[in-house]
Amino acid sequence: MIRIKNLCTIAFMMLSLAANAQTDEQTVSYPQLFFGAQAGTQVTFTNYNNWELFTPAASFSFGSFFTPVIGARLHFNGAWNKGGYLDDEEDFRYKYKFFTSNIDMMVNLVTLIGKKDYYPVNIYLIGGIGLNYAWDNDEAYAHKDKLLLAYDDGRFSHNARIGAQVECNISKHVSINVELDANTLKDRFNSKFHNKGDWQLVGQMGVTYKFAAKRTKKTPKALKIESAEVWETRQDTIWYDDVVETPKDENGSTTWTVFYDVRESDFKADGQLAAIGTFLKDFHDCKVDIKSYADAKTGNPQINLELSKQRMEKAVKALTDAGVPASAITSNYYGDTIQPFAENDKNRVTIIVATGLKDSKDKKMVKKFKTKEVRYRVR
Repeated sequence: MIRIKNLCTIAFMMLSLAANAQTDEQTVSYPQLFFGAQAGTQVTFTNYNNWELFTPAASFSFGSFFTPVIGARLHFNGAWNKGGYLDDEEDFRYKYKFFTSNIDMMVNLVTLIGKKDYYPVNIYLIGGIGLNYAWDNDEAYAHKDKLLLAYDDGRFSHNARIGAQVECNISKHVSINVELDANTLKDRFNSKFHNKGDWQLVGQMGVTYKFAAKRTKKTPKALKIESAEVWETRQDTIWYDDVVETPKDENGSTTWTVFYDVRESDFKADGQLAAIGTFLKDFHDCKVDIKSYADAKTGNPQINLELSKQRMEKAVKALTDAGVPASAITSNYYGDTIQPFAENDKNRVTIIVATGLKDSKDKKMVKKFKTKEVRYRVR
């Protein structure tokens, strides 16, 4: 208890010194790098008398404050440690060594809450994780019948930390601080079994050197006296390229063929009907011409003429049923008097030709100009 009171007294003295040393408001540039060293005491709590287990501790760190609120550091801490065992038969203490490395985040509560970026006294909330290594544990290992987790070689364990630091700036680059950290480690750290993590309390005082930080006092800007300005106006010509579009009609024409088996006249051409519908949507002023035929090597001229007529009529009906205006359709049939294809079987056919006009535009690049009023300073 006396040690803790002494630490609090020293911290109060440091706060008073910093408050008296710095009263002028300053500005600090970021990022701000720092290097620190600390010394103090630590204890790893156990079911032994913890006042008898305090040992010296020392640490050093380096890092950066990225903004007035947020910083990070790489922190190394280590020295000697003690443990103790007590039951009805034995009462003994043992020593071992440890080394802890941590990556810590630092949040400045003063600048977080305050309205300025610089204060002579800062309070940091610290949280971090890292690794702990313990070794030289021969005294505990000699009692491995009592200490179930005693080890004779080095042991790694995790380390999680939460703590706080009070910092006082005493010069341009130097500050002093008091820090209290609580670390939690694996159960095996102090060689005793508790079925929960070991807690280590570390209290230290130290000094920090900050560099790459430019601190300047705020000074009012000097007023500039300038002579009266003289301005004039002129008209500038600006040339630019422009695209001119001229409307025009583009001719379109598509042909579809529908083939039949011998003596067949039914119009089975869903694909052609869909294609014709698409053409009529894309073009205007459309005309659809239908011509039907029969092959010369089957039947006779009279039968073939009738077959080609039926093919024509059913094709016309299929198109009008599909929505093609009857006024846009022209049709004819030829029997076997005309053979459009050299291959005989292909002449059992209806040929549909659609024509129309499609809106289009001719694009042409031309030079144009415009005028712009420009003000310029004469004096």
